[in-house]
Amino acid sequence: MKPRPVVAGNWKMNMDPRETREFFRDFHSDLLPARRPDLLVFPPFVSLAAALEARPEDPQVDIGVQNIFWEESGAFTGEVSAPLARAAGASHALIGHSERRHVFGERNEEVARKVEAALRAGLVPVVCVGETLDERRAGRLEEVILEQLDAILPQVSPDPDVAFLLAYEPVWAIGTGETATPEDASQAHGVLRTRLRKVLGDSRAVATPILYGGSVKPENAAELMRAPGVDGVLVGGASLDPVSFLAIARAGVPLT
Repeated sequence: MKPRPVVAGNWKMNMDPRETREFFRDFHSDLLPARRPDLLVFPPFVSLAAALEARPEDPQVDIGVQNIFWEESGAFTGEVSAPLARAAGASHALIGHSERRHVFGERNEEVARKVEAALRAGLVPVVCVGETLDERRAGRLEEVILEQLDAILPQVSPDPDVAFLLAYEPVWAIGTGETATPEDASQAHGVLRTRLRKVLGDSRAVATPILYGGSVKPENAAELMRAPGVDGVLVGGASLDPVSFLAIARAGVPLT
């Protein structure tokens, strides 16, 4: 069965606790129909408690963290472990975002360790993969995203009941105003799902939502989410405004 659509917002290094409470005050998720997408927000860690306190309960918005460290505890100043994030109330962990990879130098091996830590702690990993513009122009799309995916697959259970999400985010389309076409997104998602099917089986491949991320806006969200193989979106800047985020969530309402 095709997974329920997911609309996720990554707030990055924005939204303090006051702004977080104001966002959820103005985010009227109760206006969405019953057959709505699943909603997920990744606030900065300092605003996690405010998000958990202020989020609507019906329909509920799940709250995740933007990053975790793979060790459970210890002398790792500035890091947050998966058990600490789970104890603080997070349900999901964003892992391997392009900014973590390209700004902070995270390697595939480190992303894999974080996926393992998240699953061990009971967090749902949302794992990002994607190619740079140079890699795309060189015809290396499949090579790059499969290398990133293959690094984490040993950590992932073939059991479809163990939740796990992927997000394809072409690096050249993040924060640039450039957006992959629905055909671009479908192609990449098809590559990823074929690998999931080959390694983990049909049930896992079908049950795993694959989101598109990269300059998603209310104006293009519906077209992207209706593209074959696209199960939702990971939204950056447009998720900071409750009105635009609600519009994107509306765009994810299934047609049938």
